[in-house]
Amino acid sequence: MCKMAEPEYQPVLHDQKAFLEKAMKRKGFKEAYEELEDEYVLVRELLAARVRVGLTQEEVAELMGTTKSAVSRLEAAGKHAPSVATLKKYAHAVGCHLEIKLVPDARPTKPSTRTARKRSAG
Repeated sequence: MCKMAEPEYQPVLHDQKAFLEKAMKRKGFKEAYEELEDEYVLVRELLAARVRVGLTQEEVAELMGTTKSAVSRLEAAGKHAPSVATLKKYAHAVGCHLEIKLVPDARPTKPSTRTARKRSAG
């Protein structure tokens, strides 16, 4: 019986900048994209980290103790809101650590009266 060689992992190249330039011209795309911008940034970070270490979704799943479909959902913007624990597992699987930051807005807004009351009551 002849044993077939395992195919070598070769990520598909994608020109994100060119894709976005073209897509931004479509009606409604810009607004929808901006609404999910944070999720897209996260997905790009996840994919870049995985590709950098040359792992497949299956390999990341095994390292995380989950399934390929769970990793696929994690890498799909707007479909799923992962927990911090899940993001830490993914980061560890791809040889990274997770950093979460709160970055002040350029023009801070005042908290609403309701928020201010909650704060003073606490």
